[in-house]
Amino acid sequence: MRKIYHLKTCSTCQRILKSLPKLETFELQDIKTEPMTVKQLDEMRQLAGSYEALFSRRATLYKEMGLKDEVLTEADFKRYILEHYTFLSRPVIIADGKIFIGNSHKVVQQVIDFLAHE
Repeated sequence: MRKIYHLKTCSTCQRILKSLPKLETFELQDIKTEPMTVKQLDEMRQLAGSYEALFSRRATLYKEMGLKDEVLTEADFKRYILEHYTFLSRPVIIADGKIFIGNSHKVVQQVIDFLAHE
């Protein structure tokens, strides 16, 4: 399976998508217009190892809701990601059983290297 969960309106996501080789081999899902299902999120967690790994602490709502002052559980991370797409660290790229989470230069380079060497 090859899938990318992203935001069509996010310039960072769009820049990353343009930099990826073999983008045409991926199914793209704009999580704002097509929200993730529980099953999709559970599949991501299985690859990532935890919901926390998928959770974005950089989301504006994280601070606005006072979540930075709380101790969150795995169930909390899952619930917040499902409640609002902004809590998913984007983009999430799944390629051939591997998962790449977020937009750091290191992660983007890992995806490009992975796709270039297959």
